[in-house]
Amino acid sequence: MINNIKSIHIDQNIDFLELAEKRYSCRSFSTKEIEMEKIEKILKAAKLAPTARNLQPQRILVLTEKEQLEKLNGCTQYGWNAPLVMILFYDKNVSYKRDTYDYKEFGDIDTSIVATHMLLEIQNLGLGTTWIGSFDPKKLVEIYDIPENLIPVAILPIGYPSEKAKPSKLHFERKQISDFTYWNKIQ
Repeated sequence: MINNIKSIHIDQNIDFLELAEKRYSCRSFSTKEIEMEKIEKILKAAKLAPTARNLQPQRILVLTEKEQLEKLNGCTQYGWNAPLVMILFYDKNVSYKRDTYDYKEFGDIDTSIVATHMLLEIQNLGLGTTWIGSFDPKKLVEIYDIPENLIPVAILPIGYPSEKAKPSKLHFERKQISDFTYWNKIQ
């Protein structure tokens, strides 16, 4: 099987920290439609994200129809009229549970890693998004008729940033590395 593994070439021209620094929570979108090629790249970023034991429990509901997008108003006050929304879930029947020690559920962690990959690709494509965590999960499941084994984690409104889109002032307030890093012992 090892012979089937593709060689991985790392492109040294990618500046990850620059991409991460430019990404911000976009809360104002233009009405411009998003090209299918860009949607496919966002979903490919989700596919490439690492998950515990590579179980890939993430499930993504892609909303593009106006009627489906308007249903979001029933479970969150956020959305900012984005032309595209992706709702991320994990399948609790598939997700890893730490079986050796405490049976911790990793579905939300795996789906958060997937979402982070998506957020960065969205920025890379010249689009904007934000992570909506403030939503009523029971209403969301009811509104979209979601099977009970799928647990909602995040809502990502996606679109081209409007002319008035900009990072909030909190975006620029970052702790010093020394404020959250400990060497050899947590004090």
